[in-house]
Formats: sequence, C-alpha cells, structure tokens
Amino acid sequence: MDPQLFFRLHDAAGVPAPFWFVELFKVLGFTLHMVPMNLFYAGTLVAMLLGLAHAPQGRRFSARLMSQTPVIVALGVNFGIVPLLFMQVAYNKAFYPATILMAWFWMGVIALLIPAYYGIYVYAFGLRGKTPLAGWRRGVGWLSAILFVAIGFVFANALSLMTRVGQWPQLLEDHGSAGAALGTALNTSDPTFWPRWLLMFGLALGTTAVWMLVDAAWLAGKESDDYRCWAKQFATRLYVLSFAWTAAAGTWYVFGTWRQDVFKSMFSWPALPLTGLTAAAPGLLLAFLVWRRKEPLLDRRQTAWLGLAQFGVLAVNAISRQVVQNLELGPYLNVATQPTAVQWSPLLAFLALLVVGLGVVAWMVLQVVKAERGIRPS
Repeated sequence: MDPQLFFRLHDAAGVPAPFWFVELFKVLGFTLHMVPMNLFYAGTLVAMLLGLAHAPQGRRFSARLMSQTPVIVALGVNFGIVPLLFMQVAYNKAFYPATILMAWFWMGVIALLIPAYYGIYVYAFGLRGKTPLAGWRRGVGWLSAILFVAIGFVFANALSLMTRVGQWPQLLEDHGSAGAALGTALNTSDPTFWPRWLLMFGLALGTTAVWMLVDAAWLAGKESDDYRCWAKQFATRLYVLSFAWTAAAGTWYVFGTWRQDVFKSMFSWPALPLTGLTAAAPGLLLAFLVWRRKEPLLDRRQTAWLGLAQFGVLAVNAISRQVVQNLELGPYLNVATQPTAVQWSPLLAFLALLVVGLGVVAWMVLQVVKAERGIRPS
C-alpha cells in the first residue's frame, strides 16, 4: 500500500466550494457541534455522578440536565453534519482511507448512538414521575453516558488517523487480508491520540460548567436561590478541574506529540498569536470566575457573556485544530491548492437552510426561556 496513490488521484469534478468557504464552515460547524456535544459527552457523566450525591441541589441539577439532554443530543447530531460534510468534500482523500481501515468501529458509531439516544429518553421520562427513579432507568442512564464517551473515542480515532498517513501501510498489513482492509484497525498506538481525546473531554467539562451557570440564570426561574448559589459554587470548581485537565492534556499534546515542523509553524508568525490565544482562553474565563467567586449569584448578563466566552474558547480551539490538521497533511495533501469547480446553487441553498435552521433553534431556546420565567421561590 502506497498512501501517496490516494493523494495523486485526480478529482475531475474538482472541489465544489472555495477553500475559504470549506474552512470557514467546517470550523464554524464543528464549534456549533461541540457546544451540545460537550454536554452529552462529559455532561451526562457529571449529571449521573451528581445524581448519586447527598446534596439535593446536585441531584436537582442532574435531573435538570438529563431532562434537557434529548434535545441537546438532537442539536449535537444535526450540527455535526456540517463539519462532517465539508470534511468529506475537501479532505476525502485522507478521510475515506482512514475510516475504511477502522470501518467496523466507524460504522459502529450508529450502533452506539441509537441505544444511547433512546436511553436518554428512557431516563428523562422516568424523571417526570412523582415516584423515585427506578433502578433500571438509572442503569440505562449510566449506559447512555458510557456510550457517549465510547462514541467520542471512535471519533478521536478516526480524526487522528486521518493525518497519520505514514501509519496506514502498517495498519493495513496488521488488519488486512490479501490486500483488503478488514476494518478492524484503531489508532490507539498513535502518540497524538490519547492527549487529543483527553483534551476534548477537558473542554467538555468546561462547557458543562458554563452551561450550569447559564441554566441557573436563564432557565431555572422556578428554582430556589439556594440551588442557584450551589450551581455557582459547583460550576466554578468544575471549571477549575476543566482548566487543569485541559492544560495537562494540551501540554502533553503540543510538547509531547507534535512533529517538529508543526511545532515550528504553530510557534512562529503568523500562527503564534492563535497558539497563544488557544492556550490562554480557558484561563481568562477561569480568572473571571475566580474574581467573582465571592458573589453568591451571577446575573443573566454575566452568564450570557460567559456562554459567549466559552463558545470563543471552543472556536479558537477548533481553528487551531484545523490549522494543525492542514500542517500534518501538508506533505501529502494541500487542500488550498486543489482544483475547484464552485457550485454556487447548492452552496447558496446550504447557507439559506443554515440561517433558517439557526433561526429556528434560537426561537426554540427563546420559547424555553420565556416558559421558565416565573416567580422564584425563596
């Protein structure tokens, strides 16, 4: 197997979108996907653990998040279509060989997602009753949380294997028969895989912490002040954990696994400011939370800015990840120089539907906020 053969193939049709369009919406779509994805990737584990807590406020947040998760999963799956679409359009020469090598695991994502999604519904509907949650429903909730982590494991394998082109021949030899891939390979021997997977989980913990604050300020109008004070304190501690986790995994990833040429490019102009901002962004948000740690509550304006700030943390991480991906693929594939044959009619249709879809989601969130407003019990 010569990986270069995949990259020498000429695509007669050309890429149907300009390079800037592909990169913009691949990154934007991935950032929009990460917000809800983080909540069911790490948030469900946090919620299930808090469901076992002695503190009634912890159990209350657990019930709130798990009740919201069916909608959150729906948003995460649909937003995930956008970056996956552009990946297959412009990075197909790297994406398809990688996912063919691990085909059974890649297709297994569907087998993992369906029971996880149904399990969340089973758990959420159980919370509606006046009786304590049945033990079997709690077990289903734990199963869903574990399955979501497993899905993240598979995706991290696929996305990291895309850029480890040099490992493809050995993986084919180890997981192939008569020159055909058996689809049983995983990228766990890749030194970049483990820190990347852990880094994503650390970011997800931070998003869960910020969501706890946003939920308490905007969607918990009928909850007590005691609950919202607890949410503020716990979210701050959770973000401290997220920051430490992210810093450790990020340091391991950057200084322990980056190729020399990638490291040099990311720590020199013009990428250096992006690298610095990506590293500093979670710390800036943490600094605000520590600064406001003595305040029992954060108002809606503050939590709205915190939500936007966490979106920014995820966005700069996505941009940096995209730049690194292009650098890692550089010796084999230069996406910017691929022939293009722009098809504006489907691109304009995509833009129109994206705007309409985002508008509908914003309207739905606004209706939920209005419904949750009410007299707050003391």
